Amino acid sequence: MQFITRLRPYLIAVAVFLLLLASGYYYMVKDLPPLDSLTDYHPNLVTKVYSTDHRLIAEFYMERRIVVPISRIPNHLISAFLAAEDMKFFEHEGISYKSIIRAFYKNLTAGRIVQGGSTITQQVARSFFLTSERKLSRKLRELILAYRIEKSLTKDEILELYLNQIYFGNGAYGVQTASESYFGKNVDEIDLAEAAMLA
Repeated sequence: MQFITRLRPYLIAVAVFLLLLASGYYYMVKDLPPLDSLTDYHPNLVTKVYSTDHRLIAEFYMERRIVVPISRIPNHLISAFLAAEDMKFFEHEGISYKSIIRAFYKNLTAGRIVQGGSTITQQVARSFFLTSERKLSRKLRELILAYRIEKSLTKDEILELYLNQIYFGNGAYGVQTASESYFGKNVDEIDLAEAAMLA
């Protein structure tokens, strides 16, 4: 009995810690959006108007984007993005703790934000559901969403969303539109050097 009495303050501290942890997690997830929009991906696309002789007259769009399936995206383009953004994409479950620690250390030593530690899955979570504000609460929500996305989608589905969603500048959203804008060709026709430029 005396042993339990001595442990009592520690047990209370552990219970309070677990309660705070559970409360914090609930606060972070209570209003997270459902992942339905990822499995039913229908972004705003380009509307093209052609003349009777099949010449393009005009394009109308909010975001200039042409969605392509992952099967049309060449492997060398996928490899270029993985090398630039997330080399361990096929090995982690949406979160790379090593990258987060490395980015934290680099940012701490630089005294400002110079490097990010986000995986491709985290970037999908941020792009679809969150803002880009630099707050700890946003980062924690991003981590939770990334983990959920990895449990809901295959790696190829995540890559397809990512490569069709990202912005390449000059009004080009997604790899197909970027390929047309910068190289005047379809994404499945770009070579290795062009893939490296896009990545």
